Amino acid sequence: MPNLRVALLVSVVGFAAIAQGAPRLLFSASESNDLLQVAKATFGPQVVRFDSPQQAIEAATAGDALVIVADGYPETPSAVSKTDLQAIRDKNLRCYVEYPDFLRGSQNFSATESHVERVVAVDNFFAPAIPRLSVLQANGLHYVPIDPSLREEFGKPILVSARVAGFDSAIFGLPDKTAPLLLVNDEQTLYLGATGLSHFRQGRYSPYSSWQAVWNTLLGHLMDSATPVAVAYPPAIVSATYGSSEPLPPAAQRKAIERGVAWFAKANMIVHPDWQVRVASPQVRVPPLEAGLPVGDGSLGSMEAILSIIKWDGHQVVSSVQRGDCIAETAMAHALYSRLSNDGAHQQTARNLLDYYLLDSEACKNERGDPSHGAYGLISWGITNPAWCVANYGDDNARIMLATMATAGVLGEDRWNKTIARCMIGNLRTTGQLGFRGDRIDIGPLGQNGWKHYFAQSPVSYAPHFECYLWACYLWAYSQTHDPLLLDRASTALEMTMQQYPDGLRWTNGLAQERARIVLPLAWLVRIDDSPKHRAMLTKAVDGLLSIQDECGAIREEIGPPGRGMFPPPGSNEAYGVSEASLIARNGDPVADMLYTNNFALLALHEAAAVMDDERVRHAEDRLADFLIRIQARSDEVQEVDGGWMRAFDFERWEHWGSNADHGWGAWSIESGWTQAWITSVLLMREKDTTLWELMSKADLSDDYPTIRDQMLPQEYVDEVESDDNEH
Repeated sequence: MPNLRVALLVSVVGFAAIAQGAPRLLFSASESNDLLQVAKATFGPQVVRFDSPQQAIEAATAGDALVIVADGYPETPSAVSKTDLQAIRDKNLRCYVEYPDFLRGSQNFSATESHVERVVAVDNFFAPAIPRLSVLQANGLHYVPIDPSLREEFGKPILVSARVAGFDSAIFGLPDKTAPLLLVNDEQTLYLGATGLSHFRQGRYSPYSSWQAVWNTLLGHLMDSATPVAVAYPPAIVSATYGSSEPLPPAAQRKAIERGVAWFAKANMIVHPDWQVRVASPQVRVPPLEAGLPVGDGSLGSMEAILSIIKWDGHQVVSSVQRGDCIAETAMAHALYSRLSNDGAHQQTARNLLDYYLLDSEACKNERGDPSHGAYGLISWGITNPAWCVANYGDDNARIMLATMATAGVLGEDRWNKTIARCMIGNLRTTGQLGFRGDRIDIGPLGQNGWKHYFAQSPVSYAPHFECYLWACYLWAYSQTHDPLLLDRASTALEMTMQQYPDGLRWTNGLAQERARIVLPLAWLVRIDDSPKHRAMLTKAVDGLLSIQDECGAIREEIGPPGRGMFPPPGSNEAYGVSEASLIARNGDPVADMLYTNNFALLALHEAAAVMDDERVRHAEDRLADFLIRIQARSDEVQEVDGGWMRAFDFERWEHWGSNADHGWGAWSIESGWTQAWITSVLLMREKDTTLWELMSKADLSDDYPTIRDQMLPQEYVDEVESDDNEH
């Protein structure tokens, strides 16, 4: 298959196919304009460029087509007056005019900016490629609110901006409030754009294939063709690394690993003193950072994510929050990579990151460092914003422990052992009698109630996303310490949860992630106690995960039973973009989620394959790894995504696309820990033929655990609570 970075997409109309005497296509645009470039590649000498709209209008003759773009979008409109527009009409020109300053009528020019409104086709003008109510994305959308008195003069809207829910169609219809983005007159000779539609490639408009259909149709009308023309498009500036059926090179996995680790530097995730102030607290979201900044060594920590907010120039907003899970997971990826590359710098970065968060920062201090406080031993969710500082998520603490002990095992370090032992017991003593802890317990309630309040209760929470990685930690710690309480809590909760599997589970963004999460602790339970019952539970969970694996290897997103979801798809247009949300609108939407599902599914299948003598599990893992290697983002122009795994991928379009309803961590986000670090790390484990269990088992918690257990969770109290339970 030809290289996708060079090959032109869609069928290309050769210059020889252009009829003699066909109309000219006159542009007022800079040489770099996206639409001009594709027009020149398609129509060749028929395309003539001018420096100003007035020059193009003056040069045009009857029958010519005219395109006037806004090179200064979004700051500056195109310099087209109503007098110019009349001249276009007088010359009988077919014309597309973009973002002109006269659209506001008598009002001063002022563009509206929106990150939640989407582009919607209001009729079948672009059908069949884009039927009515199809949804497209114009990133960094700025548009001129058109004076109502001018709408009738300029024709009907065929594309509008609207806040609509849905995967690729407005499933609840159009809301009352819409804004015209593209209007056409009755003769279909004049097209007025209220936004910068011609910047579709630079702005990473998506789906890219849909925008190609838009321009195929519009250029067909402008060139007086009876049908849409087939236009020569360059590849999108951000794309999958490989095609869906393209043969992978022999070293594709290693190359994906190298690019995956390099992403942390390219995306400026690891803070450097030269630019630390630009991302410092209390900021939580900062503008895109430019390429080429110096890379930190981990001693100032790392940031959370590239958010799913794409600006008009194609670059993305950054979440500058420093989270413990993301920092520990980033350290793990660097430590594992140092084994592959024999690079001491990556080892040191890993050490520095963990030292920074676990030993030097406030994450384990104050209430969490006070032996008399209920939060003692727990590790803060984050440290750079009050909303993060108060929270204690069991799942986040679990992934800190998993990543830290894997790093310790790789590096042969024991400097974080006491911190992890305290964290293990801090979570264990706030876990109830049946092994469930609940989603989170904040500092305030822990101070008011004390840890004994939570230890003595028996809550039930069938939510693998929030619960089950703590069970994995307890099982690993049991293998080292033989503390029976660890095994009891994990095995009891796992058995109860699997009795509810799958429809009785409480799902977060979707049921697929719960299927992915539950496999890891079940695989490790088989390592601890390889019984027929435990193998049956593991097999049931693996079968459930494989039931939603597509032929391409992706784990398809799946919404669970109504009423059991924490963040379901928006139930109305008004709910779009206001909270966390799924990437799909309905089951069957062909989307894979790399933030919540496929990242953890790769770990799940990798650990399950190590304990199951089942070729289909190994094959499923290989297929998923193959899929992830293929869809790794590639871009020469947007450095913060090159080598990353964005959250959403539409495996039918073979494009990064999904419902961007989540209020920050949507379709195009890249989470440094959950996504990037785990995918890269499991690929590294595959490359080195090892498992997470084996890496963690090289670290030793047994020396520190008994003493800390006696201090934090005395056995006499455990016996007392269990005795009370037995009496009742």
